[in-house]
Amino acid sequence: MTEAEPRWLSDEDQCVWRQIIAVINMLPPRLERELQRTHGLSLHDYQILVQLSEHPDREVRLSDLAEATQQSKSRLSHQMTRMENAGLVVRRNCPTDRRGAFAVLTEEGWRVLEAAAPTHVESVREHLMDVMTPAQKQVVGEAFGTVADKLRPPARTTACPSPNQP
Repeated sequence: MTEAEPRWLSDEDQCVWRQIIAVINMLPPRLERELQRTHGLSLHDYQILVQLSEHPDREVRLSDLAEATQQSKSRLSHQMTRMENAGLVVRRNCPTDRRGAFAVLTEEGWRVLEAAAPTHVESVREHLMDVMTPAQKQVVGEAFGTVADKLRPPARTTACPSPNQP
């Protein structure tokens, strides 16, 4: 059996790929620098606070939080320890699954998120949204949505759903 010839990128595809890589490499660090400088938060901290704020009782099962923030469970565990030490979150054991736990947003975490959100939103607007036309935003949103759907792991069920989920 012979090895298949690589499907090389066309010049146009290569240009698009390099632009995507440039944005991936430059945008998150820019957003993080502004959050860090103004609020002492990493971009991952901010993403975790946002995820928690959007759920009932401001709590999320840790495995679901890892998936939602695209972090390994190990990395999230270290992140949670650091955020717990800062008073932003607490962990709560799952009453029906000894291995399960929830991340819970504290009042201090909520206060920090409320203060940081305007900075983050303005940064996203300045460095991304305001430099695109409405038509470009739609194309980018659809394209990246398609890619994200392909990359996202299949939905999984949890042994211990959040108390507010059916």
